[in-house]
Formats: sequence, C-alpha cells, structure tokens
Amino acid sequence: MAFAAAGWFACASAQEAAPSAPNLGPQRAFQSQVLTIDQQRVFEDSDFGKSSLVRLEADSRNLQAEIRKIESDLEIEERLLTERRATLPLAEFQPLARAFDEKVEKIRAAWINKDRDLKRQREDDRQKFFQIAVPILAELMQEMGALLLVDKSTVILSLDRVDITQAAIDRINARSADSTERIDTAPQAGPETPPTESNP
Repeated sequence: MAFAAAGWFACASAQEAAPSAPNLGPQRAFQSQVLTIDQQRVFEDSDFGKSSLVRLEADSRNLQAEIRKIESDLEIEERLLTERRATLPLAEFQPLARAFDEKVEKIRAAWINKDRDLKRQREDDRQKFFQIAVPILAELMQEMGALLLVDKSTVILSLDRVDITQAAIDRINARSADSTERIDTAPQAGPETPPTESNP
C-alpha cells in the first residue's frame, strides 16, 4: 500500500514538474501547395449547376415528347398515303409521295438542330459557371497557400484535406446568392418543327 502511494506521488510530481507545451499562438488554417477538386461535382452540386441541369432535362423531355407525337402523326399520314396509292394514277401519287418525304426530312433536320442546341446550351452553362467559379477557386488557393489545383480524376492518391470540392461549392453558392450573375433559366428557343398535316 505504501509502495502504491509512493508511486502515485512520484507520477503526480513528474506531471507537475513537466514543462508545459510552448504557446505557438493562433492555429493557422491547413496549408498545402497542391489542392484537388472534383470539377464535375462542383458544377452539378452547385445551385448554378442544379438549375442548369433541371432546365436542360426538362427541355430534353419536351423534345422527346414532341418527337413521339410527330412520329405518330407521320405514321398515320404515311398509312393514308399508302392507301391512296391504290386509287390514284401514278402521275398524281408521285408528287404527294415526294412532298411527304421532303416534309419528313425537314422535321428530322429540325430535331437534329434542337438536339444540337441543347448540347450547346449545356456547354455554354458550364463555361459561364466556371467563369464565375475561377476567381473563387483562386481565393481558396491563396488562403491555403496553394500553387496548383488539379482535378481529382487525374490524381492517384491524395489526402482528403487537400480536396476543396465542398468548400468551393459552399463559397460559390454563397457568392452567387449575392451576385447578379445568375444562370438564365428561361428555355432556349430552338428551330421550330414543321407541323404535320394529313394529305387531302
């Protein structure tokens, strides 16, 4: 019992005598010369990117619904034209058939143009987003003493601490909320699809 008490006293004395850790002042934020970021996630998870994706997905659904409706109308028109072939002279039928084929080609060209416009708008939105994001990313780099920012897809191994993806999303969202530079959520007008009309 005396030995245990003596041991406890020795430990207590050693703790009291141990020098305290030096005061290094306020802790600095994590610093790294190289940072990583997930560019795809920064765009898709930002308020800016979500607005863009919702609008473009709605435009794509509308285009697909339009295509299905017009295809159905064209099938009916083609069937009626085929039925008239049995009762019309060839000289009268051929102009009708050519007119129908030309209309189908015009409709297909309009669909291709609309699809191309959707893809172009998607890329335009991304470019506009990163024009806004780049100065904010530069701020984060400066705060963390970074000289290089690389996409995570090109990195084999890194610490989570050097990933600024979420920090970038948070700051971009906060900055965008106070900025007049917002994404245009109005649908983009594409080339009109020629109407389908049944032949008389």
